[in-house]
Amino acid sequence: MAQLIGEMISQACRMVPGALAGSLGERAITFAELDTLANRTANALRGLGVGPGDQVAWWVGPSLRTLSGFVACARLGAVFAPLNPGYTATEAAAVLEYVRPRLVIADPVHASAVDGWPVATVDGAGQGASLDELTGAASPADPGVPVRDTDPHITYLTSGSTGAPKGVLVSHRASWLRAAPGGGTFTSGLRGRGGVVCSFPLFHYGGWHYVMEAWQNRTAVHLVARADAPTIISTVQRRRPSALYCIPAVWERVLEPEHKHADLSSLRHADTGTSGVSPDLVTRIKRRLPGTTTTILYGSTEAGRMAALQDWDLARKPHSVGIPAFPGALWTDDEGEVWIRSEALMSGYLDRPEETATAMVDGSYRSGDVGYLDDEGYLFLTGRRSELIRTGGEFVAPAEVEQALTDLPGVRDVAVVGLPDDRWGEVVCAVVVLQPGAVAPSVDAVRAHAAGRLASFKHPRRVACVDEIPRTAATGQIQRSRLRSTLRDESQA
Repeated sequence: MAQLIGEMISQACRMVPGALAGSLGERAITFAELDTLANRTANALRGLGVGPGDQVAWWVGPSLRTLSGFVACARLGAVFAPLNPGYTATEAAAVLEYVRPRLVIADPVHASAVDGWPVATVDGAGQGASLDELTGAASPADPGVPVRDTDPHITYLTSGSTGAPKGVLVSHRASWLRAAPGGGTFTSGLRGRGGVVCSFPLFHYGGWHYVMEAWQNRTAVHLVARADAPTIISTVQRRRPSALYCIPAVWERVLEPEHKHADLSSLRHADTGTSGVSPDLVTRIKRRLPGTTTTILYGSTEAGRMAALQDWDLARKPHSVGIPAFPGALWTDDEGEVWIRSEALMSGYLDRPEETATAMVDGSYRSGDVGYLDDEGYLFLTGRRSELIRTGGEFVAPAEVEQALTDLPGVRDVAVVGLPDDRWGEVVCAVVVLQPGAVAPSVDAVRAHAAGRLASFKHPRRVACVDEIPRTAATGQIQRSRLRSTLRDESQA
């Protein structure tokens, strides 16, 4: 049987047509409704010229409509390319120039910023055709397009080392395997039928993983408009889900004392990860949610889930991200870099053959993470081979942030590094050299300067002042490792 994303919904529709497939706030959609809406949307997209292999850029804020757009593209053999709603017009233009979509689907807010590409609008009137109107008039029949499970169905946009967009192409089969029951994040299966709260946005691999894993388990994915504590808690109380995954920074918000009486009793799984997690956070999750299991998960957009530390190992292996996860084999090379071989790896980077060849060697993926395996095969992460900053599950390119801060008032020179942080994994730190007589800028001032130039997750959360930025003599490149070491030493002094 072909492992196709569109078939996830077809199978669920045959088995549990009236069950919820997804929700967002007060709105919800069943598997039967999603199946029909996806077919109508696919036929509407085909009428707009979208066909197999075409990229469809989806630039929409939080919306339940995104689920049917995703399935529709999969059934057409088109490649769904979700864009971060937080992109500025300049950032989105760079991504679109790279992806070169056959069509851009946008909400009214974002549609006005699309220039030079065919556009259709959802969730309201705006520039271009109304996809919702066309969908309402389209056939509910399956479009009947032949699709192979080795074909790519999604392009995840990540930042390269220079901040230039890089698209991770993932096939139907790879996504199916990543989310399959027994192979997904809930290895022992979902306890309870309340569904999964997805705290990730749907431009992020983590978000779509939980969408597809919920559907593979014939249960609902509950989306949130914001990953803040009030929104997540109200979603848990309204929908009574069985599972919630949050990155450490989000769990910190949920666990704040002001929410200690919130009813979270439906939860059976309280997971976290993206990197090493402090034992203290695990202890507080357990204290707040007795009776839940907690799994710490480690993975990447390129490879999916790579390792998992199960509930029974939390106390025995603190700071570990666990053992290699199905269906992959994981190891570290002589320099400590983490490698993985798996049937669930990406197909490659969109139009980036050199970068693909660097990352994928003889069918294995080099993660860029550095760590070690202990004598029982448990993985411990110690850092990143590249200069990318991993903060809150997102990657940030230092050079891109530096470029946005070069004209920061009172600053003569600037460098950006990632510093360890219990909540975010790493935080973006702007290191500045002041002009004579200038006053050091506050974090708020730096973030305000970056507003409108960078998505908010790229904004610095710390600012440090130094006399000089260490640079190489030959090329003037910033010596980030040296700078990070200096800042760490000063913080521990």
